[in-house]
Amino acid sequence: MSLITTLTRTWLTRTLKPFTFLNEYDRVLPYGDLDRLGLYIHIPFCRSICAFCPYCKVLYDAEKMNRYIDALIREIHLVGETYAGKKEVTSLYFGGGTPALAADRLPEILDAVRAHFVITEGIGLELHPDNVTVPVLTKLRDAGVTKISIGIQSFQPKYQEVLGRTLSHAAGGDFGPEAGSPDTSRRGEDCPDRHADASPAPFSRGESPADRLAAALEAVPFETVSMDFIFALPGQTYEDLKADIETAFTHGANHIAIYPYIDFTFTKSTVPVMPKKEKKALLDRITAWCASQGYVRNTIWTFAKEPEAGYSSMTRENFLGFGCSATTLLRDQFKINTFSIDEYCRRIGEGTLPTCLTTRFVKRQRMVYYLFWTAYSTRVDPKDFEAFFGGPLKKLYGFELWLVKALGCAVEKDGVYEMTPKGAFYYHYYEQYYTLAYIDKMWGILRKEAFPERIEL
Repeated sequence: MSLITTLTRTWLTRTLKPFTFLNEYDRVLPYGDLDRLGLYIHIPFCRSICAFCPYCKVLYDAEKMNRYIDALIREIHLVGETYAGKKEVTSLYFGGGTPALAADRLPEILDAVRAHFVITEGIGLELHPDNVTVPVLTKLRDAGVTKISIGIQSFQPKYQEVLGRTLSHAAGGDFGPEAGSPDTSRRGEDCPDRHADASPAPFSRGESPADRLAAALEAVPFETVSMDFIFALPGQTYEDLKADIETAFTHGANHIAIYPYIDFTFTKSTVPVMPKKEKKALLDRITAWCASQGYVRNTIWTFAKEPEAGYSSMTRENFLGFGCSATTLLRDQFKINTFSIDEYCRRIGEGTLPTCLTTRFVKRQRMVYYLFWTAYSTRVDPKDFEAFFGGPLKKLYGFELWLVKALGCAVEKDGVYEMTPKGAFYYHYYEQYYTLAYIDKMWGILRKEAFPERIEL
């Protein structure tokens, strides 16, 4: 697995030097002169832990969560106070974990953010389906949330069972005629939670869970309502995935995401991986169907019913991350906060940022990182690249651009490179190599060590 990513990294960075992360931190983060800066906040608490979820999370404990949020607010101030005035940022996304568990303290968190930042393009937050109730949605909207992403994963009981999910009937029923309800996506954004205001009212006879979602979403509207699905599950067919997407778009969603299932080595998941040929056929068919319905593909994994609907915490040139395991990407460096909640709170209590690892990019490394995640949006604009790096894309990567066009993975339109369906599949495919070679290794270590001395990727 790692050989492919190593060879690709060596070729594109023009050096044998690996990505080296060291146990060091900076007291001041140099973000003041960055354009299009984004924000991310991690809430790591869940009511139960999903076997296949790789993300930083712990079982919910009220006292521990409140102590964590106190530290989180302090971290926001520690970073924000180093900039004179308020820095304009594009967006703020909450992930986890189950961010809705912190709904009552969301206004405090956002007050801290707004003391230092001006958000221009909205606030997004991830939700478990059980959280999609009028009381919870009202709290979120009143606090200023404009976009929500609901971790459906599948409306179909057979795939809920594949993912090993269960949902207490006392909490409001299931997502089909059999027991089992969606918990989390491969991004780890939604784990089941049972919360005073989060549990849905019991279904009336004949009312479907999708109808309950639709009623709550109609009562409390948001700019973007995204629903997440996992594809490439064993035995999953085109008809299965299409039915899930149709249900989403007819029950309150104006945006959907379909994420490939990835088997992280440190999780306890036993779900088998779909063969490459079947996965490509499934993705090709569902992409063609979405296009035939007039849905707009705005990233590799997402389709929108309306052009203005969008939900993505990935496609940002620079971002600041707050909370345990959150990452920060600046012009020439990438930082990761400790995964340990106790160590995170201790460091913040000492007035020190909770960074556990930092890598300082050489220029070509930063270019590769930029191109990889910019391509996630399915298009790369050479003008944006040159504005960011001060050098022409075609001069720096002319052969690579010619090759992706020659292989049918991209086309050039009005000077902009746009990914073809073939290119989108191979991005999907390569992203899994990247995840298993880099992210899987790093997160596997960080789950065990709060502050490792060094990691090379």
